[in-house]
Amino acid sequence: MIPLRGIPELEEGDNLAALVVEAAARGTGFEHDDILVVAQKAVSKVEGRVVQLAGVEASERARELAGDSDPRRIEVILGEAREVLRARPPLVIAETRHGFVCASAGVDGSNAKGPDTLVLLPLDPDASAARLRSSIRELAGVEIGVIVSDSFGRAWRLGTTDVALGVAGITALLDLDGERDSLGYELHATQIAVADEIAGAAQLVMGKLDGIPAAIVRGLELGGDGHGSDLVMPRERDLFR
Repeated sequence: MIPLRGIPELEEGDNLAALVVEAAARGTGFEHDDILVVAQKAVSKVEGRVVQLAGVEASERARELAGDSDPRRIEVILGEAREVLRARPPLVIAETRHGFVCASAGVDGSNAKGPDTLVLLPLDPDASAARLRSSIRELAGVEIGVIVSDSFGRAWRLGTTDVALGVAGITALLDLDGERDSLGYELHATQIAVADEIAGAAQLVMGKLDGIPAAIVRGLELGGDGHGSDLVMPRERDLFR
């Protein structure tokens, strides 16, 4: 895992692919079959997925859910939510338009520019990953995989870990159904969320406070045509709703 240092604070319209390639060139550069993991906030900022609270008017529902917090923030969350699943003011667990179930519908104020600024999830993280992969292919002449990652909590575990929101050029979900283990036992219904595992591993060198929005993961052979949407639990298999 190779952290990509020196990427500046990002603004809407910045060429993220060029900045990533420049950062990589200061170290080892890119190699074929590398996997680039890039933080969702980096992608969201260059795509303009940023909201200033000064322009937000809170609804009655937002004020009900806000508790002692700013109801304008809750209003932004409601705007990003397909469905509110649980709420304990000011905490909101919601399903996003992408099908992700997460706190605050992915709306976050950390690593944003100013206390009244919120960063939203990309509209289509898989498309974002694919565009970034294509641009890096053109700039650096390499075939890589790309993961757009974000920190998620887990229902039955404390703490957060990074997961893959968008995926391009690699397998996202490794299906081992029908394979046999070392003792000959045939595996059934065994799927490995390899893109999530890679995202979580890359976070170890990116950090939350270090200003490193991307990392290269090298040495894996996971080429494929996976998508972040492959990792979303189908509603008909969801035992908790």
